[in-house]
Amino acid sequence: MTKVLIISVIIIIVTLVVFVAAISKGYSYKHTVDPIDNNPNLDGNAENDDKTNG
Repeated sequence: MTKVLIISVIIIIVTLVVFVAAISKGYSYKHTVDPIDNNPNLDGNAENDDKTNG
């Protein structure tokens, strides 16, 4: 009975360490976003909307 309890606690601790490491790595990842200047879909949208709506 004691063996099973010790093995269970070890499995729980290993799982907790892996979970915390994965969360920590996810929060430390630097996300990047393309600048708006390089987006060709934004150029002239107002002009195109006026032509199609009016």
